[in-house]
Amino acid sequence: MCRHIAYLGPEVTLGSVLVEPGHGLYRQSWAPRRQRYGTVNADGFGVGWYAAGDPVPARYRRAGPVWADLSFADLARVVRSGALLGAVRDATLSGADAEAAAAPFTAGTWLFSHNGAVPGWPGSLAALTRTLPAADLLSMEARTDSAFVWALVLARLRAGDAAGQALADTVLEVAAAAPASRLNLLLTDGTAITATAWGDTLWYLTEPGGGTAVASEPYDDDPRWREVPDRTLLVADGTDVLLTPLKDPSTAAVPAPPAPPKETGT
Repeated sequence: MCRHIAYLGPEVTLGSVLVEPGHGLYRQSWAPRRQRYGTVNADGFGVGWYAAGDPVPARYRRAGPVWADLSFADLARVVRSGALLGAVRDATLSGADAEAAAAPFTAGTWLFSHNGAVPGWPGSLAALTRTLPAADLLSMEARTDSAFVWALVLARLRAGDAAGQALADTVLEVAAAAPASRLNLLLTDGTAITATAWGDTLWYLTEPGGGTAVASEPYDDDPRWREVPDRTLLVADGTDVLLTPLKDPSTAAVPAPPAPPKETGT
């Protein structure tokens, strides 16, 4: 489910990242090329972006398909930013949350998106509700697995964890509770992009003059796109990209049983 992208670099129009590329997020809403689960991402969309001198992002979200929103097309043509996060949504379950369920989610300087699904939601993650303050649960924007995963990430960020640690620990915690989860997470504060590849595709592109895009799939056929290996944490600052393997809790090593005592002759 879902497709998303984050960009960090020289100031550009939103449309040059989301709409104009031949296989950009706009087209991925009805014709994704590498989506493994679902086919049409028409259950909502959103984009968040940062204006110069303001660390708190603006956000535009709607419940319907992006191609039906003429206001977004006009906005994307003229709004410029050096950092943005966009997403289109293919819902796994019906619900009444409307645009509140569409990424990006936000708090303070952060923008967040989840590409994937948590099987058995909400029961599979019921035990994890005890790790969150009641106020965090009651203030969730939507009653979806993505909103809950964001609440887990945000709690770690507020506790002082670095972005990479917050995403990695959340992915491992959720994967341990619901092992078949797909947890491609995307997070930015306008100065760096942090992401995880866990169960679905993730790619990145770095431009020679500065600028990095991290996306569910390439928005064009530029051969410089690189696929992120599954079970990997990505951290990008606009010029450099660091990839770190994540340990899958389902494949953790199990200690070998002790060897039987040697027989002794008499």
